[in-house]
Amino acid sequence: MNNTKNIVVLVSGGGTNLQALIDAQNRGELGCGKISCVIASKADAYALTRAADNGIKTRTLIRKDYADIASYSIAMRDLLIEEEADVIVYAGFMTILDENVCDAFAGKMVNVHPALIPSFCGKGFYGLHVHEEALKKGVKVSGATVHFVTAECDAGPIILQKAVEVMDNDTPETLQRRIMEQAEWKILPRAVQLLCDDKIVIEDGKTCIKD
Repeated sequence: MNNTKNIVVLVSGGGTNLQALIDAQNRGELGCGKISCVIASKADAYALTRAADNGIKTRTLIRKDYADIASYSIAMRDLLIEEEADVIVYAGFMTILDENVCDAFAGKMVNVHPALIPSFCGKGFYGLHVHEEALKKGVKVSGATVHFVTAECDAGPIILQKAVEVMDNDTPETLQRRIMEQAEWKILPRAVQLLCDDKIVIEDGKTCIKD
């Protein structure tokens, strides 16, 4: 069981979910996994600083340097192969990669979404937009979902979910923060640990977690 798996984290912004993973790693909670590289789609992503501060290798693959998603996805696939990625984590990564990446790393890529899928997900549902729509609908609970990444946005098999209560006086910002603290930062490291330790089986589009 001592085969260490390389976790590559994809980021675009501040890297709060990356920090949750780094903290979990420092507590010994990523199982057989180790964060080997952080790849950013923007050169000024603060997540790169978080990685560097923790001695983690960083790379950039700038989205706007590529004409379209297909060429960017191929470049990302090649970079992930070069980095010998075993597990890939979207941590606030704002580009939907196509099947060039998703097929090459099927069952190895996970994303955290700030809602209980299938609610408030899919194209256009990212960042504060998710929480704005949840509040508009008047939902009483929201939460976060960790799921496998496929070429279809937010449609991969669900690994873990955690519900978070919505308060009457919530704003999109307060709800976003509570979901991060109470759900995202807890279930993302746990899902990564399960994946690194080969505890997740996908059957008929659904996941089963082995004891």
